[in-house]
Amino acid sequence: MSEAQVPEHTVSYTTRDGEDVAVVEVLRTYPGEVTDVWDALTNAERLPRWFLPVSGELRLGGRYQLEGNAGGTVTSCDPPHAFASTWELGDFTSWLAVELIPDGEDRTTVRLAHTVATDNDHWRQFGPAAVGIGWDLGFYGLGLHLRTGADLDPEAEQMWSMSREGVDYITACAEAWRAADTAAGADEGESRARADACVRFYTTLPEEAGAGDPTAGAPA
Repeated sequence: MSEAQVPEHTVSYTTRDGEDVAVVEVLRTYPGEVTDVWDALTNAERLPRWFLPVSGELRLGGRYQLEGNAGGTVTSCDPPHAFASTWELGDFTSWLAVELIPDGEDRTTVRLAHTVATDNDHWRQFGPAAVGIGWDLGFYGLGLHLRTGADLDPEAEQMWSMSREGVDYITACAEAWRAADTAAGADEGESRARADACVRFYTTLPEEAGAGDPTAGAPA
């Protein structure tokens, strides 16, 4: 399996506590038993090997903080099957739910659902790819780690995202998010403009990036 394989994407529009929201879902199957994949996702000593350093308490009711990124509260935990948390970044609060589904003896499917508010300029400008591409890149790193046991090199990851393979992967992910957004009922022209804006951000060097940051409410 290629680590640059685009995961399955879905988008759905609904409400939460009377607020308009979108549920952005990523689904991918990995090699490894469910207990090992769970450990990769929840072990504070292992998370930095493929994602980000984390501090706090990774337990029900505990507060966590990812280095240079989001923090929040663990709102449910059912090892090794599922967990949920708030996802608090800047002025944005959203909700994360992760489910692990055994697929035979040595494969595990990970379903991640990120629920975000949509009645704001950030969503109107960037749409689901702002949240989704960050998780696509995270799922890419998780796949490398589970398959090889290697630790993530942030500098190498940045270089890869600017390589032809990385740009092609990000572009393919954005197109998949555009298709999922349109299938959920969004205007096709608006969906394409939002996906294109995210591709420009993720594939542009920081010193060359223009105004606006899709990751202000996203995981990477």
